[in-house]
Amino acid sequence: MTAKQDVVAQLRALIASGELTPSQKLPAEPALCDQLGASRGSLREAVRELEALGVLQARHGSGTYVSQLRPAQMMRGFAATVDLVPLDGLLELVEIRRVLESHAAGQAAARATAELDAELSELLAAMERETDHTALSDLDASFHQRICDAGGNESLAALVEVFRSRGSHYDIYSIEEVRRDSDKGHRAIAAAITARDPMAAALAAGAHITHTQDWLRRFRPRPH
Repeated sequence: MTAKQDVVAQLRALIASGELTPSQKLPAEPALCDQLGASRGSLREAVRELEALGVLQARHGSGTYVSQLRPAQMMRGFAATVDLVPLDGLLELVEIRRVLESHAAGQAAARATAELDAELSELLAAMERETDHTALSDLDASFHQRICDAGGNESLAALVEVFRSRGSHYDIYSIEEVRRDSDKGHRAIAAAITARDPMAAALAAGAHITHTQDWLRRFRPRPH
């Protein structure tokens, strides 16, 4: 274990044990170095690593603080590595996404409001009108994310967003068959949510994500 890794491990232990709590300011650098038996260089490297993971936050002119340690916030730090996953790895992540989005769609149907119905209807209409593939991908992301948000689990929504961030690099909507089936799948999900039918919404979302996985496997597009 390097000196930096040792400091990271000690800081993680302090946070995990509750000695350092969410939003708490870290002790001054000299005191913390003495406490951890670390050099300033090793401490600074460790702090930078934990900042990248969303565990610590540097505030200009104030110091370094433990983050709020919200699961959703910390999961978004995972995006930096997911963006490097090749297609075969992405196909495995899509399997996880299918389970998560099925659950989220079911929850969204159970919690749905007239406002959600209207938002999904507007997104559907915009997607079916859109001809620019980049704009279409953004609308597609908004549709799925709105459903996940409506499901009420912030951590689940954040994790799906991370998985989708890599999927957006693969353009399959330029293929007419994919575009047609995607529109149909979106309509089925929205209809089940509007009908307040959690089981139908979960099944529709699962089928839609399964089709996405099949399209990626079949066409194997190159990332852009």
